[in-house]
Amino acid sequence: MKIKQLQQYIGFGILAACALFVVIILFVILYDIAAQGLGVISWSFLTEAPRAGMTEGGILPAIIGTFFVTIITAAFSVPLGVSAAIYLSEYAQEGLLTRWIRASIRNLAGVPSIVYGLFGVALFVRALSFGTSILSAGLTLGLLTLPWIITTAEEAFRTVPRSYRDGALALGATNWQTIWRNVLPYAFPGILTGAILGISRAAGETAPILFTGVAFFLPQLPGSLLDQFMALPYHLYIMSTQHHAIEAVRPLAYGTALVLIVLVFFLNLTAIIIRYRLRKKYTR
Repeated sequence: MKIKQLQQYIGFGILAACALFVVIILFVILYDIAAQGLGVISWSFLTEAPRAGMTEGGILPAIIGTFFVTIITAAFSVPLGVSAAIYLSEYAQEGLLTRWIRASIRNLAGVPSIVYGLFGVALFVRALSFGTSILSAGLTLGLLTLPWIITTAEEAFRTVPRSYRDGALALGATNWQTIWRNVLPYAFPGILTGAILGISRAAGETAPILFTGVAFFLPQLPGSLLDQFMALPYHLYIMSTQHHAIEAVRPLAYGTALVLIVLVFFLNLTAIIIRYRLRKKYTR
């Protein structure tokens, strides 16, 4: 018993040390970005367009562009991903074809994002003639996010007890009524968490939008979904690696990184709050 307890303590200690190490690294990174970026954050930085070759002004077009692309990504990927998860979880018969579909979805989740960017150019920019635009970039990011949403939504459906389905079916409800009334509300917190995490990842991607619509310097706001746009991750990439005066704009790059981190943080915080409220509601 003592040897087993010692092994348990050692294992727990190793896991705790690894977790603490990750947290420390994360804290150091966030502290460095915040310490060098907070001095740049101001009302003008958030509400003005860049000027003088992006050495002055703010990042408003990049914020607006990121917002629009994220909305399109969510509008495309969430309904389609949840619908696919409903089919795989509630309707599809277990067999070779279903296993092959699930394996393909999981493999797609590991495909490099630049591959999605090239596919977006071929499908949305050229084949569908959307051009390099907000719409093409949002739909490309939607494809990138889709495997994550399908997988997390299907797992959320599996956590709903089978008795919820059997009880509704025994009372004469159809399969769709059972899913809509008894399954989906209880799986929604998990679905929402997966969707927000996927969309948060998409909001920080650079490679997919690099070929499908993002612009290097575009101080005016987009007038339609078929216009090019600026985005925070690409703006940060240019400021950090490709600008002609990298040292001069480095504080602006830190400020852009801080704004992007705060945006992703609020997306995740929103998911946590909604998930908590829904779980509290449906566990009463």
